[in-house]
Amino acid sequence: MANYYESSDLKKFGEVGTFAKEKMDKFWAYYNDVTGTDSALSKREKSLIALAVAFAKQCPYCIDAYTTACLENGSNPEQMHEALHIVSAMEAGITLVHGVQMQNVLRSKGAM
Repeated sequence: MANYYESSDLKKFGEVGTFAKEKMDKFWAYYNDVTGTDSALSKREKSLIALAVAFAKQCPYCIDAYTTACLENGSNPEQMHEALHIVSAMEAGITLVHGVQMQNVLRSKGAM
């Protein structure tokens, strides 16, 4: 294998259920119900959220799939890049807020 992640492997996702078909069928039913229709959120909004999660989880398969889904559901590159920057800002804030825990320990040790 030239790369650990091969974009062609995304097509093999359905094979994950080979030995657990009933469970995989339930997953697909749930997944399609949640992502496949307009409801309180449009499919465009859902695709942008999924792309943002793909960035946060660093899943190249999902990034490939949801970049395509975003385009198919009416998002433009500017919106997709904004989702990327929102995730980046959130990740930075999530990391920084954990500094409160460090400061709590510093305070308890009289170092602050």
